[in-house]
Amino acid sequence: MLFINFATNFKRKNKKMAGTKKIKTALISVFHKDGLEELLKKLNEEGVKFLSTGGTQSFIESLGYECQKVEDVTSYPSILGGRVKTLHPKIFGGILARRDNEGDKEQMQQYEIPAIDLVIVDLYPFEQTVASGASDADIIEKIDIGGISLIRAGAKNFKDVVIVPSKAQYGELLEILNKKGAETDIEDRKHFAERAFATSSHYDTAIHEWFNK
Repeated sequence: MLFINFATNFKRKNKKMAGTKKIKTALISVFHKDGLEELLKKLNEEGVKFLSTGGTQSFIESLGYECQKVEDVTSYPSILGGRVKTLHPKIFGGILARRDNEGDKEQMQQYEIPAIDLVIVDLYPFEQTVASGASDADIIEKIDIGGISLIRAGAKNFKDVVIVPSKAQYGELLEILNKKGAETDIEDRKHFAERAFATSSHYDTAIHEWFNK
């Protein structure tokens, strides 16, 4: 009986450890910067490397933290007036790659795709822009493409990646970091994925309702 209990506990412990993932690199691309400072401070203390674009990159560097440019990874600048920044195989490959899949790992090495363990993103303020009485052209420009794609990619690969889809979840991630350091378990990541799909569902519903007005 003692041996059976030991074996059972050992399996449970190993299963739990297998679901634990360390955050080493974070992709951060947000419209709203407020509330991000404390989270960045803790991530930096935990040795997490930052990867970002445009205004977010400048914001991170203004706080004294090193931050790699997305364009240094992709070799492409932000184009089409900012419509295309993160939409690149080296970014989405780094998020969607299955860490336990040998074929994925080989292709990451072949194409020099960096693993991205944490994605922090929020979306252009579509509903607020509509409510402000803005023109149709301005409203259309607030239909987020890169951000919503990052959210869906991170949520799909929650087995390996933490997705923070809005500033409403900053506090949740900070609580985990303070409690566990830069590590999450599968339950944490699945919770964030659920919030991510809720965010994308709400966002797309708002866009649909505007088109269907």
